[in-house]
This record gives sequence, structure tokens and C-alpha cells, in this order.
Amino acid sequence: MPTPSHDALIPRMNDPLAEPDAGATLPPAAGIYEDALHQARELNQRCFSAATHAAIERQHQKGRMTVFERIRALTREEPEYLFTNWGPNLDGASLVTAILRIGGRDVACYGHDFTVRAGSMDATNGEKLARLFRLAAKQGIPLIGMNDSAGAFVPAGVGGLDGYADAFTALRKISGVVPSIMCMFGFNAGGGSYLPRQGSFMIQPHDTFFGLTGPGVVRSVLGEDVTADDLGGPKVHSASGVVDLAVVDEVSALRTATRLLSYIPDNNRSLAPYQPTSDPIARPTGEIDTLLRSALDSPTGMNTPIDVSIVIQQLCDHGDYFELQPTRARNTITAFGRIGGHVVGFVANNSAVASGQIDIHAAYKNARFIRFCNLYNIPVVFMEDTTGFLPGREQETAGIVQAGRAMLDAIVDLRTPRILVLLRNAFGGAYASFNNYNTGADLVLALPTTRVAVMGNAGKEFVYKKELRALRAEMPGRVAELKQAHVKTGMDEGEAAEQAESEVQAWMKQQEARFNQRYERELMNPREALSLGSISRIVMPTELRGALGKWIDLFMRRYEPSPMASVQREFF
Repeated sequence: MPTPSHDALIPRMNDPLAEPDAGATLPPAAGIYEDALHQARELNQRCFSAATHAAIERQHQKGRMTVFERIRALTREEPEYLFTNWGPNLDGASLVTAILRIGGRDVACYGHDFTVRAGSMDATNGEKLARLFRLAAKQGIPLIGMNDSAGAFVPAGVGGLDGYADAFTALRKISGVVPSIMCMFGFNAGGGSYLPRQGSFMIQPHDTFFGLTGPGVVRSVLGEDVTADDLGGPKVHSASGVVDLAVVDEVSALRTATRLLSYIPDNNRSLAPYQPTSDPIARPTGEIDTLLRSALDSPTGMNTPIDVSIVIQQLCDHGDYFELQPTRARNTITAFGRIGGHVVGFVANNSAVASGQIDIHAAYKNARFIRFCNLYNIPVVFMEDTTGFLPGREQETAGIVQAGRAMLDAIVDLRTPRILVLLRNAFGGAYASFNNYNTGADLVLALPTTRVAVMGNAGKEFVYKKELRALRAEMPGRVAELKQAHVKTGMDEGEAAEQAESEVQAWMKQQEARFNQRYERELMNPREALSLGSISRIVMPTELRGALGKWIDLFMRRYEPSPMASVQREFF
């Protein structure tokens, strides 16, 4: 049989079985279709091969990964890259966007490619980011950002600023719809700082910088000589609260991001991931009992500092919890944990630092965390052990009233299930604003060590005013009697007066100590609050996890996750 000619193999759109025309010609050797495929493959690969080997080597010499290496550190599954555009002026190539699978969940992700045009932004990049943000909101998936950018691309002119404005607007509009975690890598300035701070959480490794401007600009404009670390390093931003977590290196940042992701929901219509646990709900928390016993039976008694992180650790499944802003305002602790598999937010006064008093930094730290839990359907457990708000000129000048109001507003607005546990001290305005029944608590529990009152021991001055006044009125007469007695023993008059004064002062301190004990016995205890219904029940320290676990399980069985729909009130 003769071999068919090439002409015979050319398909015909009108009749594939018809004989070839006499004038039929061969297609180009590669073929139009093959050319199209070749160009498509080349275009798809351009975003992965835009960086030169020298640029990649420079990135590695700085101890930094490329954007694609960072993505691989987040997930082992194949990413789905979006918008692999690469224009004639590298438009869009300095930013990579993708959808990842992390822990079985879809996650939107972007990262600046510093090996291409220093990760700078132009109008194309801004639109690219905005589309990713809108896609994340529409699909209801969380976002991870890997920021490593020199800022706006100067040769792009106003286009670079337009790009940032696009991204700013889109990220703000998805805030409260889907949560976002921002990792800071390399050296970021200007818009490269503002954009990630619009996210829910920020993570910054050592040897990185972000800020309004770099040290060079500060030196030339203000004449101030400052290092990048002292201007915008993690020690600065973690202390101010701009950064939620400071870590050692890039790998730690990415691992921390994936761990934090396991505690937060996909969006404002869902719950945080539930994890079944082998840790029994009714596990006795004997360590809490030991902690309180050793503290309160010490010489300083009720004034002994207690590290509340030990209590949180005992309450959580297998003792595992995730603290946010751990180096800032340690007089309060904000953390995610699980009780009976349910994610819970903890807001706890920490009397181990400054008696747990609420200052400006603590108030804002609490307010921000509470608002996140409110947006994303996370129940909150408050644990109170504070003598009140921190007074003083410095705090008043800096705005403690405004900060306290921000915290109170966040608590009043909280719509998710919330429980208050009174550990020990709950005085004055701190009690009145810290999630009691009157501010919306679903349940208030108290340990036997609870002391609830308008104020601490100073309250005796008001409750026993007449008796204390009478005792103080006796003091001059007692001094005179003791002075005469000492003179009769041959003591010099001046020395006798000093001795008498000292003895009477010691006597008065003993009397005041007795009134303090009486005040604590009669008023600074949970009995009155229990009788008035301000407390639902007293729980033994060994039974605290069991009590909380049962109530949280009940509340979460009945809670319907949804976006916030109430009136949006004014807040700072």
C-alpha cells in the first residue's frame, strides 16, 4: 500500500475525508498551533525565570529566600499561580500571587519578588494585588502576605502610587471579611509598610526593617543618625504593638504564620477549625490549685504576684496555646487556645507584671484582640486579677481614659460567647469594664480566692471611717503618755519623744492591718457578689477546666457564625 503523502494528512474543515486539493501546501514546520503552545509555555515560565542567577545569589547571601522558596516553605502542595504577567518593563513581574493549600485549607497568598526590580510596585502590581484580595473575600479564604519590597517603582511615576492606592483600598475592604497574616521580610519602606499593617496580624523576623522611611532619609532630613534596627526593627515594632510577633528568621516567620492560621477561621461566616482532643474536658487542674496555694500562703498573701500564663496553659488542650504580642504590655495576656477542641480567645490580667494593672498599652492590646475575636466568631474567656487601671500624671497625659474606653467599647460590642473568670482581685472601674454580666457576659465564674470590691484595702477608710478616726484621735495622747513613761526611766526628752512616736506609729499600723483583714473578711470576697447575682457560681481551682469546657461546648453548639450585622458604633 502506498504511503499517504503529507498533503493527505492535512485536515480539512469542510470534509476531512475528501481528497486533497491539487494546490494544497504544507504548514510551517513548527505549525501555528505549536507556535502558540511554545509562546504560552514561555510566557508561563517568565515569572519563574525573570530573576538572574546573580540576583538570586545576592538574596541568598543576605540570608533571605526567594519568593518561590518562601511559598514552598508554606506548603508542599503545588501552588496555583495567578496573574503571571510580565510586561516589557517588567510590569507585574516583581509580585507573585497564588492560591495555596495549607493544612487542607485554601489560602490566598502574595509575595514580592525582590530579585526582580527590588520587589517594587507599579500600577499593574497594585491591580494584581487588589484582584487577589477581592478573590479571597469572594471565595471566603484567608490571606498570607510575604512583604519584601523597596516600595513604589520610581520610573513608573504616579503609576506606582496608584498601584499602592488600589491595593490599600482592596485590602481595607476585605478587612473583617477574611483574616490576613502578614510576614515582613527584607527592607520595606513607605507603602511597603502601610499595606501589610492593614492586615490582621504582622510577623517580623530579626534583621529586617520596615518603616515610614529608611535611616538614610532620617539622617538627611532630620540629621539623626540611627540604625535600621533601632528605627524599624522587630524590637521597636514588637514593643509598640505594630508587630504582633517577632521571630528569629524567615523560616520561623512562615512556620509561625501556618500555626497562627490553625487558630483562625477562613472568613467571618465560619468558625475557627475545631480539633478533636484526647485531653479530657474534666481533667483536674491541680496545678492551678498549687499555684494559688503557694502564692496566697506566702508572707505577702493576697498581694503575691501570680503568672496567669500558667493558668491558661492548664486550661488549654494539652497545655498548648498561642500568645499574641508576647513582648508588649505583659501586664495583660492575649492568646488563642483550645478547650475541648474549640478555639478560644483568652484576655487575662497578669499580676506577675505591675500587679496586672491596666495601662494604655494593655488597654489597646486587649481592645484590638477582642475586636478580632468579635469579627471572626471566636468565643472569649476573660480572666481577671487586677487592682484597677494604672493612675498617674503620665498615664492621664498620654490618654488612659481614651485607651480604657477603647477596651470597654470592644467588650460591650462583643457578640460572641464570652465568659468571665474572677481569679482574685477585681476592683473598681477595672471590674465594671471587664466583661461582667452588666457589660454582656454570658457567664461569670469565680474562684474561692476572688476579692470583689469598689477598691482594695483603701476602701476601709470609707467603710470604717468613724472607728479609724477615733483611733487616730487617740494617737497624740498615746504619744504623750509613752514619752512621760520613757522620761521616767531616765531617757532624754528628745529621744523619749522619738521613741514614743515610733511606737505609736507601729501600733497604728497594727490596727490598720486588723481593719484590712476585717475589710477583706466582710467585703472583699465573692459572697456579696454571689448573693447579688454578679457571680453565677464559685468554682474550685481543680475543676476550672471542666467548668469552662462544658459551658464553651454548650455555647458553641448554639452559636451561629455570621458576619457582624449590628450598628457600627464609633470607636477609636
